Parts: sequence; C-alpha cells; structure tokens
Amino acid sequence: MKRGRATALLYLAPAVLLYTVFTVLPTLHTGYLSLFDWNGVTLPSFVGLGNYRLVAEDPQLRAAAVHAGILIVFFSGLPILFGLVSAAIVARHRRRGMGFVRMVLFLPQVIPLVAVGIIWRWVYAEEGVVNQALRWSGLGEQARAWLGSFDWALLAVGVIGTWVVSGLCLVLFLSGTQRIDREIYEASRMDGAGPVREFLSITVPLLRPEIAVALSITVIAALSSFDLIYITTGGGPGNSTVVPGILIYRLAFGGGAVGLASALAVVLTAVIFAIVLTLNRLIREAP
Repeated sequence: MKRGRATALLYLAPAVLLYTVFTVLPTLHTGYLSLFDWNGVTLPSFVGLGNYRLVAEDPQLRAAAVHAGILIVFFSGLPILFGLVSAAIVARHRRRGMGFVRMVLFLPQVIPLVAVGIIWRWVYAEEGVVNQALRWSGLGEQARAWLGSFDWALLAVGVIGTWVVSGLCLVLFLSGTQRIDREIYEASRMDGAGPVREFLSITVPLLRPEIAVALSITVIAALSSFDLIYITTGGGPGNSTVVPGILIYRLAFGGGAVGLASALAVVLTAVIFAIVLTLNRLIREAP
C-alpha cells in the first residue's frame, strides 16, 4: 500500500511542481505585493491593508464589478440555456451529422481570443457585417459603431462572449445526455410528458454535474475576462466596458500602482473562488 502511494505521488510530482512554480508562488507573491505602496520602480513602502481599503472605496471598481456581473449573463447564463435546450432537442430527436454540428459550434473554443476579438471588430465596424445586414434589411437607421457606443459596447462584447462559450456548453451537455438512459425518455413519453416536461424533469436534473462544470468555467471566464475586451474596446469608450481585469492592467502598467493592482487581483481571485464554490454547492444540493 505504501509503495503504491509513493508511486502515485511520484507520478504527480511533475504536475504539482509546475503548478506550484507557475500558480501558487505567483499568487502568494501577488498577495505580498498587495501590502505595499509600489510603483514598480522605486522602493516599496509597507501600507498593510491600506490597498484593500482603497479597493473597497474605489467607485471605478464598483462600476467594473457591475460590468462583470452583466457579462456573466452573456458568458454564462445565455450559453448554458442555449446548451441545455439544444441538448434536450438532440436527445429527443437524434439526427445524423450532429458530429459536424458539434465541431462547428465548438470551433470558437480553439480560436485564440485575440483572433476572435480582431474578427469581431471587423464584424462590428461601421461597414462591417452587422451594419451591412441592417441596411440590407431596411434597418439602416439602427447601424452604428457598436464597439464605440457608450450604450452598446458592453452588450456587443457580451454577444461575442456568448458566441465563444455556447459551443463548449453544448458539447458538454450533449456528452451528458449520452449517459442518460433512453428508456427514461421513452417512459416519460408513454406517461404523456411533452418536450417541456421532459426538459424540466429529466434533462436538467440529470445534467446537474455538467451544469456545475459549465457554471464554473463560464463564470470564471466572465469575471476574469481581459484579452477579449482589451482587443475589442480596450475598456472604452470611456470606462463603459472596464472590467476588473482591465482595471488591474491599467493600475499596474499605466497608473504605477502595482500594490493596488495586486490587492484588486487578490480580491478578484477570492470573489471568483467564493462564487464558483457557492454555485457548485447550490447545484449539487438542489433537489
């Protein structure tokens, strides 16, 4: 038994070492820096929890938190709903060619987000696909510079997030439906259950583990989003699309406030961990 345990630990050692060097130690160092007032050049001065007090009082942070909350709807809520409904339809009516459909829908997951951002900047441009489609359909008065609009930029970025994540949720839920016994659906239909009743009473409850995984992945993607927003809007126009990740970047590399940026990063990590842990617990404990 001891030899088997030692062998298992030996196999795990390389992964644990890499995780410690590239994740644990940088996280601890960030927590250490958050206790100092430092511009990245001069000698740091110890301020204790002063940076965390500034984080709590910063109105810009509250606005960034609201924007991140809105993005959760697009990065998590809509893709999970789309994935569940699509998986339920496929489970009820299986057709040939679904492998190709899954591949196409999953494609955004394998495209770098930098490339995704560049593609969608062209799609949202004044002469891009969206505005051309609006003009072609007679709605030319609705055409605008979507990523340059104070009212629409955040929602436009949210739509990109929905497009990127939906395929992942669909593939995840389709994999889950394959382990559901087909006889359960057949029995429900014999009892007179329709598509909606099957969806609410069979598909959703039996996909709780997959829903928990999807929630974890998508909520983390929404709260820690940076590259997509940086490429498409840079946090603008103004501060209309600023999220915590963009704010951390601005403070550390533009504002000379490395300690404050580190404190914000620590708070963001703690919030993500708490939200994901709570969501997973609620999903698993749901009746």
